[in-house]
Amino acid sequence: MKSRPMKLSILIFVASCLIIVISFVVRLIFQKDTVTAMGGLNSVIDDDTFAHQRKRMVAEQIAYRGITDKGVLEAMETVPRHLFIPEENRSYSYYDQPIPVGFGQTISQPYIVAFMTELLNLEKDDIVLEVGTGSGYQAAILSKLVKQVYTIEIIEGLGKEAAKRLKAMGHNNVEVRIGDGYKGWPEHAPFDAIIVTAAAEHIPQPLIDQLKPGGRLVIPVGGVYEVQDLMLITKDASSKVVKESIIPVRFVPLIRK
Repeated sequence: MKSRPMKLSILIFVASCLIIVISFVVRLIFQKDTVTAMGGLNSVIDDDTFAHQRKRMVAEQIAYRGITDKGVLEAMETVPRHLFIPEENRSYSYYDQPIPVGFGQTISQPYIVAFMTELLNLEKDDIVLEVGTGSGYQAAILSKLVKQVYTIEIIEGLGKEAAKRLKAMGHNNVEVRIGDGYKGWPEHAPFDAIIVTAAAEHIPQPLIDQLKPGGRLVIPVGGVYEVQDLMLITKDASSKVVKESIIPVRFVPLIRK
């Protein structure tokens, strides 16, 4: 027969275990949007939680920093960024940072995506060229804002994955091509706007040539191991080109064949 102190100890132990289990369950139910630095809550995060994180991302990382274009803000809040990020990194989807997407490439931080998109000053009937498809996120944002997006990716595996992803998500006004983006896409030129999502050592002349009069080109320019300049190139009605340095940035290099 067990002594009373031993029974009491067992009861305390069982009660402690129950408290731990209940606390854990409550944490899962009411704090699903808490993401640890280790990214260990992927299995817990659901679509509603991601939507909440996305809304907070737009408010705190983008609108708060001065992005005012309503179309850009709406697109950033609508497009599910986490679906363009590998599952092992998905917990970081709405962090204020670039994230690896495989093949040595990254998806830019949300603010930079929004900032570069706003610089293009897009209209609904625009035809846009993107150089550097990556996982397809920037193309998806553009597709919400313009008539047609042509996007080029030099890494075949990455480009094919992006094309499949964009099609599955219903971005039917996006066409993906595997090739050297430095050369642009002359078959569909001229473009109302061109965006380059990798850093070039200089501004590719073919892209300037393929820019429509009145168009805008946004491109990071500089070396791999140095701070780069985000450049805005505009072409007026007389085809005069004006180059303007906007902000310092850091991008992966533009790969050429």
